Amino acid sequence: MNELLTKQLARINLYALISRVMMKEVDEDFLKTLEKDEVILSFFPNYIQWEKPKELDRKTLKEQFLDVDFSNLFVLHMIPYESFYRRDDQMLETGGDNPVVQIYNRYDFRVQLDKARAVGPDHIGIELEFMYMLASSEYKAIEEGDFAAACEIARIERDFLRDHLLEWAPMFLQNIKAEAGTPFYYDAASLALEFLLNDYEYLNALVTDKGCGYENG
Repeated sequence: MNELLTKQLARINLYALISRVMMKEVDEDFLKTLEKDEVILSFFPNYIQWEKPKELDRKTLKEQFLDVDFSNLFVLHMIPYESFYRRDDQMLETGGDNPVVQIYNRYDFRVQLDKARAVGPDHIGIELEFMYMLASSEYKAIEEGDFAAACEIARIERDFLRDHLLEWAPMFLQNIKAEAGTPFYYDAASLALEFLLNDYEYLNALVTDKGCGYENG
């Protein structure tokens, strides 16, 4: 059980990390945490080798490099929304008719666009935050021994990855890697891409017609 909870906590932390990075610009507190947390820093190998964090204070690094790169990648030049990639007309669906809104409502997930640099609910950062919420709920169910509920949540996670994020996010993240102006966002895109693919494989193996086998975890 402890091993299962540890694995689940690692999933939660990774969804929290990548959703935060892609939701809005990082702040100085985030950079301070990044510098001091060796586990988080290990996910950013090219950032570690970058000379700018060694030469500049956090405020300058943020304002002159990271904020500029975020704006270029997520606001000005690229489109981090599922509807853009999946609609034939490549129009953003910002209203309540967006398919992901119906899923969010079903599981009582409330989108707070004012806290994100987003105009629609299918922004990659928000979809990743939804996965974070589900993984957290799954953790709680496992901890309480409610394996049936945990398995159902895992099934929801797998289906959301399959039917939504993995239908478009890999292409977007590959574009991020190609266009990133800083090692930070290159590494963030690499991390997100690898994690999403691996997490789907994990969930797809975990969830079967007979359940999830948590009792053996």
